[in-house]
Amino acid sequence: QVQLVESGGGLVQAGGSLTLSCVASGRTFSSAAMGWFRQSPGKERESVAAISRSGGRTSYADSVKGRFTISRDNAKNTLYLQMNSLKPEDTAVYFCAATRPYDTFWHPLDSSSYANWGQGTQVTVSS
Repeated sequence: QVQLVESGGGLVQAGGSLTLSCVASGRTFSSAAMGWFRQSPGKERESVAAISRSGGRTSYADSVKGRFTISRDNAKNTLYLQMNSLKPEDTAVYFCAATRPYDTFWHPLDSSSYANWGQGTQVTVSS
């Protein structure tokens, strides 16, 4: 089972930028599609972005399109989320997630498609 560790969260002013990273252990990173999700207090976990195994296909929630960019470096077993033009409503704990290796039933923005989850990193955007 792959282990995922997020980093890069913090406090930023509205309009600012942050880059989140998620490092995966093991040899299966390149065989798994990856996603970023977030959860705010009192709200359900919501999808943010997803990326295919090769990185050739990406998907974004409408709320972050044009502001966030998901990418991956399979040589470094690392997933990234570049977040620009941050808004107070982006405040949440951000989680990275991985599918099972070579899972063919991948729905990018559906959390049920993901089998492995990190512990999360807090992002706080002040107004």
